[in-house]
Amino acid sequence: MPIELQTEDRLEYTFFPNASGLLQFRVRAPNDAHIALSPSASEATPMYEVFIGGWGNSKSVIRKNRTKPDVAEASTPGFLNPDEFRGFWIRWESGLISVGHEGNAAPFLEWRDFEQVPIEYVGVCTGWGATGAWIIEEARGGAPAMGSRGNFSNVCWVAARNGEVPPRAFAGGEDNGEPVYVARANFNGGLIPGKLVASHGTAYVPWGGQENAVPEYEVLCDFPGNWIACSGGNVPPNAVTAGQSEEGEPLYVGRVVHDGSLTVGKVQPSHGVVYIPYGGTELGFQDYEILVQ
Repeated sequence: MPIELQTEDRLEYTFFPNASGLLQFRVRAPNDAHIALSPSASEATPMYEVFIGGWGNSKSVIRKNRTKPDVAEASTPGFLNPDEFRGFWIRWESGLISVGHEGNAAPFLEWRDFEQVPIEYVGVCTGWGATGAWIIEEARGGAPAMGSRGNFSNVCWVAARNGEVPPRAFAGGEDNGEPVYVARANFNGGLIPGKLVASHGTAYVPWGGQENAVPEYEVLCDFPGNWIACSGGNVPPNAVTAGQSEEGEPLYVGRVVHDGSLTVGKVQPSHGVVYIPYGGTELGFQDYEILVQ
């Protein structure tokens, strides 16, 4: 059964257990619907807060540990309404926090924290002149696919290093007869999708115009997905979210044939291309294949 509650203009959270990785709710408020994601039933450190319709119902943010600056923000004028319920979802998985509208798979607010705080409780409140009515869906084990693009709950990344290939690694390409595996790595403040070539003893990620070798990486494993044709920044809603740029933009897995090699790289929607690491450089292609579920 859904949880129905009222919140006063007090900025005091009401907490309830939710370790499912997904919060689905509807809220009726003029502004400032606040949600806390916490490891305990209190305002703890570390913890995250999501403010929807803050600053006079003009923008939404993600905040960590109740301190500024906010780690992510989006312009969201009119997202809340004092006379009708508006539906939203919040998802957290592998340190990625995504916020979106009910019925829309694409998040309007997203940020990755490499600390990966374990979330066990969710709290809600209103303030700054607002009271709220909430309808919160029952927490369920395993989040449905309506969450952020890529449905992280079905994606397995295994840590490896120095050319190691984990069992059941997903091969997304080929170079001179050798499998090229889908990999990702932390690099210059981002989590960047790229390729693993085992014989080279390293993975590679495209960044800053270069093919960058990264000896420590993660490999996509146990993955049943498919590749579909794509162009520009038209990322399909079931694309696999594999990381994010240093500025917080979600990144996806793409591939393209170049110089006789089927090479895996990153899709950066705002640039309208897939970037592949190849021959020491970062190469961009407008037409490519993208990995989907």
